[in-house]
Amino acid sequence: MSRTIVFTGGGSAGHVTVNTALIPFFKEKGWEIAYIGSKDGIEKTMIQEQFPDIPYYEISSGKLRRYFSWKNFSDPFKVGKGVWDAYRAIRKIKPDIVFSKGGFVTVPVIMASKMAGVPTLIHESDYTPGLANKMATPFASRIYTTFPEAINYLPSEKYRYIGAIIREELFKGDPSEGRRLLGFHEQKPILLIMGGSLGAQKINEAIRHNLHKLLEEYQIVHICGKGNIDSTLNDKGYKQFEFVQSELAHYISASDHVISRAGSNSIFEFLALRKPMILIPLSRQASRGDQILNADSFEKQGFAIKLEEENLSDESLLLALQKLMDSQKSMIEKMKVSKAALSVPEMYKKIDSHNKQ
Repeated sequence: MSRTIVFTGGGSAGHVTVNTALIPFFKEKGWEIAYIGSKDGIEKTMIQEQFPDIPYYEISSGKLRRYFSWKNFSDPFKVGKGVWDAYRAIRKIKPDIVFSKGGFVTVPVIMASKMAGVPTLIHESDYTPGLANKMATPFASRIYTTFPEAINYLPSEKYRYIGAIIREELFKGDPSEGRRLLGFHEQKPILLIMGGSLGAQKINEAIRHNLHKLLEEYQIVHICGKGNIDSTLNDKGYKQFEFVQSELAHYISASDHVISRAGSNSIFEFLALRKPMILIPLSRQASRGDQILNADSFEKQGFAIKLEEENLSDESLLLALQKLMDSQKSMIEKMKVSKAALSVPEMYKKIDSHNKQ
């Protein structure tokens, strides 16, 4: 008998990539699949490009901000309409279960699922739940978390710690192919720089300002974000990209060390692939502070070195890299025994078993 699952999640690539990793596995197992998202969010583009055969249902969505905005008065009406839109979609789809990865578009979906009597599972990526998942928690059947510390912020009867969900294709990376694609050799270590889907200006500037010195020790692959390519830099051993898709697994596999923001999805992927890392989280001025907590947790467990953005300078960057070199062996050993990463097949089993309850 065919079973049906609805995926939801949006607003940022991080709220969609786990869904795009799970969807092929569910298709392989014979599930009917639908996606509910916003009319103009990144989730619509990603899902329709990667899975054009999957029905995509658009709903109205708003955003509740932690700061004053006139939109805070109008957006609740958008959320209300979104609940009705999602309810109609769910009644049409008749899913057995709904899986949410987060983002404000998921709030009306989860509320509508509760109204329709459909169980909903949430996967929370960060150390503390975001505002959207806080709002959705009363309507959810279960909340799976990436960090064990999240138990302090969620109702214990719904909470389950499982770790991060890692895309299967990342484990298929070939270091030799990565070096070939980059034109790099084996005589120098490779340093991978990632600043998130939009790049990170301060990290980009710090790397480029120290580029000649860094190239004495490393070959560098720099994923700098859309519109951030510096065409004046053509140094041997330095490759820059706005973003990388199909080749990313090869580039990560070929890399020896990583400098990154501290978004949950990325850092757990580096952990699963055992890549020693320097994490430069978004500051509290630019975020709710979740990346700082993520980086703190990784540093405490010995998986990473944290470098505050406010303290990022030529000197601090080079010192952090030297510290990383000195501690890389112990980092890798700690990563090897970590149980913090979950494969797509393991996550499938959890969703499937919950559906059968």
